[in-house]
Amino acid sequence: MNNKCCDSKKKTYRSEEEKKYLTKRLNIIEGQVRGLKQMIEDDRYCDDVLTQMLAVNKALESLENVILEKHLERCISNQIKEGNTEVTEEIMNLFKKMR
Repeated sequence: MNNKCCDSKKKTYRSEEEKKYLTKRLNIIEGQVRGLKQMIEDDRYCDDVLTQMLAVNKALESLENVILEKHLERCISNQIKEGNTEVTEEIMNLFKKMR
């Protein structure tokens, strides 16, 4: 595995294991969204559709937290260790977008 996770071209290098994990989670979410589409096409009851939408939102939020945690642990901390304190502005802007 490459020790350098991020570079100046705004790229994050992930291990094959991490890519597999993230892709698996995204595939599950994709399936949930397809299920939502089918529910709409099948005229399912609004409460059922909204409940499924909550599940999709929670799944996305959970995946977002995993990626954010890795970003903070690797990319941000590495840049701060290298003396790039301007990265704090980047992370603050990211948190503002996420609210």
